[in-house]
Amino acid sequence: MGFRILGTGSALPARSVTNDDLSEFLDTSDEWIFPRTGIASRRICTTETLDDLSLEACRRALDASGVTPGQLDLIICSTTSGDHLIPAQACAVAEGLGASCPAFDVSAACAGFVFALDVADGWFARGRAERVLVVAAEKMSRVVDWQDRATCVLFGDGAAAAVLAAGGESPLATSLTTEPAVEILHVPGIAGSSPYDETERAASVLSMEGRRVFKFGVNAIVDSVRTLCEEAHVAIDDIDHFVFHQANERILSSGVARLGIDDAKVARALSETGNISSACIPLALDRLARAGELEAGQLVALVGFGAGLDVGAMLLHWG
Repeated sequence: MGFRILGTGSALPARSVTNDDLSEFLDTSDEWIFPRTGIASRRICTTETLDDLSLEACRRALDASGVTPGQLDLIICSTTSGDHLIPAQACAVAEGLGASCPAFDVSAACAGFVFALDVADGWFARGRAERVLVVAAEKMSRVVDWQDRATCVLFGDGAAAAVLAAGGESPLATSLTTEPAVEILHVPGIAGSSPYDETERAASVLSMEGRRVFKFGVNAIVDSVRTLCEEAHVAIDDIDHFVFHQANERILSSGVARLGIDDAKVARALSETGNISSACIPLALDRLARAGELEAGQLVALVGFGAGLDVGAMLLHWG
């Protein structure tokens, strides 16, 4: 059956934290951060909750699509940093919108939005839904170690959403993979207070093996684009827009160079948002849509990659 995207929306915290701001309490500087990452600033929650950002992004997507909360058949939220362990972040979204459809979360780290799109596609294929709201919401500021200059400078907070409708030519191709490797990019779970727990209780902050993540990210972009093109029987040059996970400018530029892609076709938001995990791709999509750069009939390639090591890639036929 396939699907089409009816509307998108996004929301960011009000506070922009520059590299110079970080240098006030970290041994770092803009001269150290920007050349290595391509990040000049990132949005960080102060008074906003992730519920707030999720709802704002979803309301904007619903407004753009002309769909009301009561018309939704499913809400899927991609998150690894929700305001709630129980219930799902998607349940808070449903309550805030006044929706009454099934709602649940998926967790596939930075590839989560693409994984969620694939789940929605399955509901459409089985005739279980006509309209689905997919939202990616991340508050990475709550899981990074703010004393680790190698990682905390990379991440930001935000949310972005898309409203999908049954019927359409998307996806033309989908590729989901996992190369199991937990420790490379890892946030330990909550320790809890069980008097019977004798295991080591590591802090619930993010740790990352940067060099291995870099190599993995570049390979994920290159291999995924080639796989999508092979499956859909299209040439790389036929794709109009490339929306990659916004992890690091060096990863993006290396992948683009290896594929020989026209850099003007590659969406970027990294410099002012940082890495917002699974919200990066839908945020970039929303910016393209609101700038009028997405036209009916265009091909859009999405590639998300992150902890797991999960990779989610999808080729969309816009409109």
